[in-house]
Amino acid sequence: MATTTEVDLLDLYEQMSVIRGTEKAAQDLFLAGLVKGTTHLAAGHEAVAVGASAALRPDDYVFATYRGHHHAMARGAAPAACLAELMSRATGLCKAKGGSMHLTSAEHNMLGSYAIVGSHLPMAAGAAWSAKLRGSSQIAVAFFGDGATNIGAFHEALNLAAVWRLPVVFICENNLYMEYTPIGSVTAVEHPAADRAPAYQLPAEVIDGNDVLVVRDAVVRAAQRARDGEGPTIIEAMTYRHFGHSRTDPAKYRPADEVEQWLARDPLLVAKQRLAADGIAADRIAEVDARAAKTVADAVAAAKAAPEADPAEAFTDVWADGGAQWRT
Repeated sequence: MATTTEVDLLDLYEQMSVIRGTEKAAQDLFLAGLVKGTTHLAAGHEAVAVGASAALRPDDYVFATYRGHHHAMARGAAPAACLAELMSRATGLCKAKGGSMHLTSAEHNMLGSYAIVGSHLPMAAGAAWSAKLRGSSQIAVAFFGDGATNIGAFHEALNLAAVWRLPVVFICENNLYMEYTPIGSVTAVEHPAADRAPAYQLPAEVIDGNDVLVVRDAVVRAAQRARDGEGPTIIEAMTYRHFGHSRTDPAKYRPADEVEQWLARDPLLVAKQRLAADGIAADRIAEVDARAAKTVADAVAAAKAAPEADPAEAFTDVWADGGAQWRT
């Protein structure tokens, strides 16, 4: 298991605080009419993205879902660039081509957020296959929701990854709901990702997805297995979203006592409790909170000040040479 210093945990806590603040800013900007299209906020899921990213190398590959803001930022994408993308500004992470559901940062090997449920799992297997063929010791990580476990691509990706012993880690962010439907009401097993692992002879762990250190340590173990040629691992991280499925969802279908119990296990609160138990003074934590708040405020200001994207930008980067002219 990885060791942790107070500086490590403070850094992880700050990353989660910045992500939480950026998600809150995205919600506020949407309500102000400045965000184009829909949004799927990841507030409550921060520990999964930050903990996993802390266990990865910079050259490892990451694939995420349409609820992927936290993964992009955890891998190094700037909050200002993410917010600008949501606002269709020229400085957006994808130059306003992707919006909320398609945040991508190739320079950080965050190879996309995908709106088609489960579609990116075979892509992660493909990236892992590439790494294996090249002998690079890189791994690929696919983050996905509990609902994706009932999609054919989930099973196809696991099967192929198992057969070829690919260096890939499959991380399910189980927030109990597939959009508006409780996953338990439509799935035959209790743990929709981990309980399917034996069918593919794969190891699996069910972990506390709201504890950033638990997530990091689980991914450290899985990543090492993958690099050692032992193949894939399935990690099912239990977590909970603080907002509805998307901007149109007030999430009234969730029982009040369930919401209360999960909010008491807020990833930021869990980290704060760990810090306090380790003897970290409250004023040091407050300094981190203030710094995170300033980072978010500066990001909002930068995104608002950025120019609108040029429509002509849509005709660039369609092909690898940067152009858009049709090839015959």
